[in-house]
Amino acid sequence: MNAEFFLAIADIEREKGIPQTYMLGKIEQALLAALKKDYPASAECAHVELDPLEKTVSMYLEKTVVEAVENANTQYSVEEARETLPDAQPGDTIKEPVDTLRFGRIAAQAAKQVIIQGIREAERNLVYDEFTSKEHEILTGIVTRVDQRTGSVTIQITSNAEQTEAVLPSGERIPSERLVDGSRIKVYVVEVRKTTHGPQILISRTHPGLVKRLFELEVPEIFEGIVEIRSIAREAGNRTKIAVESNDPDVEPVGACVGPKGGRVNEIVDQLGGEKIDIIKYSDDPQEYIAAALSPSEVVSVTVLEDGKSCRVVVPDNQLSLAIGKEGQNVRLAARLTGFKIDIKAESNAQGS
Repeated sequence: MNAEFFLAIADIEREKGIPQTYMLGKIEQALLAALKKDYPASAECAHVELDPLEKTVSMYLEKTVVEAVENANTQYSVEEARETLPDAQPGDTIKEPVDTLRFGRIAAQAAKQVIIQGIREAERNLVYDEFTSKEHEILTGIVTRVDQRTGSVTIQITSNAEQTEAVLPSGERIPSERLVDGSRIKVYVVEVRKTTHGPQILISRTHPGLVKRLFELEVPEIFEGIVEIRSIAREAGNRTKIAVESNDPDVEPVGACVGPKGGRVNEIVDQLGGEKIDIIKYSDDPQEYIAAALSPSEVVSVTVLEDGKSCRVVVPDNQLSLAIGKEGQNVRLAARLTGFKIDIKAESNAQGS
């Protein structure tokens, strides 16, 4: 143990960002464990000190001075102690240095193991801390492997200086999307978990949060809080409905989200592989809100029922299939967006009922 050892620890801090104090603490623990193993009878008085300023490592047994020795492994008689310290008295302690040459190989092995384990553990902690701060955010990743059997995709994601791999399960992929090695895609970080094998980062391409964050990136008015997203209902790969409102009477929320010549929303549609997006204006009036949510269909009337959770909607006869949507998708998304159970009737049937 010499200056080179401490220089190596300093290099680890510079290259990997792992604090010297963290590594030295781990090494000190390892050396102490090794010392106790080598001197089991004196384990309770074994000590290790690492001094990065002096660049020294001290290993010693701290024995107590007593009048009558009961345990020679942890005690010195007054006579023995006074050979080292002429003024030694009962109750004093004396440090008996451990022969580092004899102990050197064991110590070096212990230090090497703990450095390897410490680096691994510290790197995992750095990755965990960095990506935990990115929960519910968007990160850009590069596809490194596509499992043709399960449909899951391994993606390399980066945040600041930290880099790791995350698995995008088949259930979190946009169904119509084709991903190949080298593809660059944006993913939504759902959650970061600590496991025995390191941090596990749960990512998604189907989560509604992905759409919300994409709008925040593309629409300055949303990022600045002028326009607010009130609700999102999504069936990934097919259609999303998003309700927005403006906190500024001079800013039209739907127009702000669509952008000049549709540029803003088209950029988001491209990011989602062509997924259709309906942007509607939020309203505190349930009838107005529900009618807008059924866009692109026209609506004749909306009646909120007594339970306050369901409604009856009347649409023109030629708009019924449009209001319901393919396989019921339009009305299903409108119901999720507004929180109302929606019963749709054609105008001719409503008049006859």
